[in-house]
Amino acid sequence: MFVLRRLPALLALLMLGAHFLRFGHTPLVLLCLALLAPLFIPRPWAQVLVRWTLALGALVWLWTLVEDVRQRLAFGEPWLRLAFILGAVAAFTGWAAWLVRAETTEKKR
Repeated sequence: MFVLRRLPALLALLMLGAHFLRFGHTPLVLLCLALLAPLFIPRPWAQVLVRWTLALGALVWLWTLVEDVRQRLAFGEPWLRLAFILGAVAAFTGWAAWLVRAETTEKKR
C-alpha cells in the first residue's frame, strides 16, 4: 500500500519537472528529480518535504493556468480546454499531496 500511494506523487513530480524543463529551469528540474528519492523513504520529514513540494507544485499549475488563459484571452484564442486540462493537472497534483499526507496521519493513530 505504501508504494501504491506514492505512484500519483511520482507522476506529479515528473510532470512538474517536465513543466520546468519546458521553460529552461534546470535547477527546478533537478530538484523534482531529487525528490523522487525521499518519496519512498518512510520517514516523517521526507513525507512532509514531498507533501509541501507537491502542494507548491499545485499552486504552480494554477498560476500557469491563470497566465496561459490570460494570454489566450488577449489574443482571442480558445482557452476553455486549456483551463480544464491545467485545472485537472493541478487537482491531480493536490490529490497526490493528499495521498502522501493521508498515510502519515494514519500511522500516528
